[in-house]
Formats: sequence, C-alpha cells, structure tokens
Amino acid sequence: MHARVARITRTGGPEVIEWVDAELPAPAAGEVLVAHTAVGLNMIDTYYRRGIYPAALPSGLGSEAAGRVVAVGPGVSGLAEGDRVTTFGPTLGAYATARIYRAETLLRLPDAIDDVTAAAATLKGCTAEFLIERCACVEAGMPVLVHAAAGGVGLLLVQWLKHIGAEVIGTVSTEAKARAALAAGADHVINYATDAVAPAVRDLTGGAGVDVAFDGVGQDTWEASLDSVASRGLIVSYGNASAPVTGVALGTLSQKGSLFVTRPTLYHYYADPDEREAGAARVWEMIASGALSVTVGQTYPLEEVARAHAELEARRTTGSTVLLP
Repeated sequence: MHARVARITRTGGPEVIEWVDAELPAPAAGEVLVAHTAVGLNMIDTYYRRGIYPAALPSGLGSEAAGRVVAVGPGVSGLAEGDRVTTFGPTLGAYATARIYRAETLLRLPDAIDDVTAAAATLKGCTAEFLIERCACVEAGMPVLVHAAAGGVGLLLVQWLKHIGAEVIGTVSTEAKARAALAAGADHVINYATDAVAPAVRDLTGGAGVDVAFDGVGQDTWEASLDSVASRGLIVSYGNASAPVTGVALGTLSQKGSLFVTRPTLYHYYADPDEREAGAARVWEMIASGALSVTVGQTYPLEEVARAHAELEARRTTGSTVLLP
C-alpha cells in the first residue's frame, strides 16, 4: 500500500519535517495495517522534533491517529479488516496516510466516537484520565490549578475536574482563551499576561493555595506552581511546552510547605493491555455521557503539519488540533 510519511533526519524547528513516499508491505505476524482518517497533534510531538526527547534518526513523528484496518497479519485476534481503531503510541510515525502497527498498540473505537474526535482525544483524554484519577487522585471539593487551561489537555482537565466536583482555577494567555476555559467549567481564570499567577491563586483560596497544580508548561510556570500550592500539596509536572524544568533543589519543596512533585508519563500509567483498555474505556464513557466535550479548535491538511507545529508552539491554537490526510 502506498503511503505518504513524515520524517526527520535532524532535530530543530518545524522546517526539519520532510515528506516521503513509502510502499507498505503486508503486515507480518502480530501486525495490523491501518489507513489513517485523522491524525492528532500533540505538544510531545514538538519535543521529539526539537530533540528535547531523544529519538533515533531518521525518525517518524506523531503518536496519535485514528483510522480503519486494511489488513491484519498472522496471529492477530480481536481485530479485523474494516474495524475502526485509534492509537496513542508509544512508537513514533503517526504522521502518515497509512501505517503498520503492532496489534497491541491499537484500541477499537466504539460507534459513539467519530474518527476526528478520537484523533483529538485519545492521547489527551487518556492523559487527563491518568493525571486526575490515578496520579493526583483528585477528590470533590479540592481546589486545583490548571496551567494552559484552554489548551488541548487543559480543556479536558478542566471539564473532568469539574465533573468530579473540584474547584478549578485555570491560567491562560488571552481573553479569548479565558472565555474558552470558563465555558469548559473553570471557576476562576487568571490571565498570566496581565496578572501574577501565584498571588491571584492565594487570593482566590483565602491564602491557603491549591491542593494540586497540573503544569504542562514547564520552566515558565514552575515558580508559579511552587508558590501556588498549599502545604503538603502536589505539583504534577507533566509537560515542557516552554522548556523542561531543571535544577530543582529539593530543599525548596520543604521551604514551600513540604510539597510533593511528580513528573509522570502517560505510558507508565498505560503500561499493559488491561490498563490501556480500562483507561480508554473511561475516556469514551466520559465523552459519550457528555461529561467531556472535545474541542477541535483547528484542523490542517496532514502535509501542512510544519505550519501546525509553528502555530502550536506560538500558543496560537485553542483546544485540540487534528491533521487530515
């Protein structure tokens, strides 16, 4: 099967992404050939492109996609030609019109979830699920801070947290993003372009601070997270949208109130097939019930992914971005 495939031979800006033609063979034992109908764009994709996360070069890019099974290799059970599937990795290469996958990395899609929604929400939705329910173990009534609350993961975090009864404070960079975060259910929104985050959080919480801070921005928001969390609170640093957090002095955690910090990774919480199936089922349930509304803020033709990377890194996107083959 013919495919168009994105690759990088060096790390750097969006311009390092190249497109090549490929002929895909019939799937081998344990493999499945999938024709993509929608591909997800995630901040983690830019980390691999920039070299923040290492990848052997040359490399594909992208880990999230939805599509239809074209063929299955010997020994594959539970999947058949014509099945609708989605994936969030972990192997790179989703920026392609078609791809061969290991069967165990694919999730069957229920009828209630369309392909664009799946490409927008598989990785981000599963991220929200594990961060809230299994990493931070947020409970009703907890005050929680969500940085980049109008981003793809941010909007899902806000909705999920409100669904379970948390008090949500979001940070954003523009008034338009503030409106998006409030529409998603945030109780309070801080525009960090005009207001200092930590003092505002302290004012909103009567000086106590939040129990949990979800920080996918990294270096630019690290100090604000430290100063916003209550004594014995938790900082969940799950991304590097600005730059990685480095040089952390453990004594600072003591000085700020015996804080806890974790740097979790999605794949450690979706480490085996049972976890993957259970976590994804929870996401589909949240979407199907209406508790979670997936916002696709923008779409791009798949081969314009370099432009999409530039827009994402400049923080000019809202919600999820989907690439269409």
